[in-house]
Amino acid sequence: MGRNREFDEEKVLESAMELFWEKGYEATSLSDLTSRMRIQRPSIYSAFGDKKELFEAALRKYTMSHASRVRARLQSNLSVKEAFRSFFEDLVAEEYSDSVNRGCFCINTMVELAPHDEKFEILTREHQMYLSVIFQETIERGIQSGELESGVNAKALSQALIVSLIGLTVLLKSRPERSFVDNAIAVTLTLLN
Repeated sequence: MGRNREFDEEKVLESAMELFWEKGYEATSLSDLTSRMRIQRPSIYSAFGDKKELFEAALRKYTMSHASRVRARLQSNLSVKEAFRSFFEDLVAEEYSDSVNRGCFCINTMVELAPHDEKFEILTREHQMYLSVIFQETIERGIQSGELESGVNAKALSQALIVSLIGLTVLLKSRPERSFVDNAIAVTLTLLN
């Protein structure tokens, strides 16, 4: 009969996710993980597998939570245009006010691991596609309400907004002049007109 785990798996996975999000996959050592998670290596291996499997579990946890937050943000406003404006502006405000410039864990993974690891290429692409569906549903809501024109190609527009979101998130890592970013968002949002 196996021993009961002496730790909360969700809490330690959350700790691992935060650390990987801060440092990335390569820069995070097993010693970093045991220190942050407050469990020993055998417990990590028993609960999650090796470092790459732990990273995958952390990324999956992040993408599920991130998608839920994006959906909630976009649904919290009756106006679709206002929902997207608020979404993009809040993203920028958070990045400039946060002392730790972490960006998006999924996009960080896309940049760091996807070019040479097929599993992470697929996982990050799946998240992009899922966010695109959330954006498309929001745009379709705007078409149904009459806020957006009926001839709008919701799928193409959602994909263009996802490309803008990813580009913006990567760009924010270098903290460009705020006016540069604000101008880009203003032009991006004209796609909804």
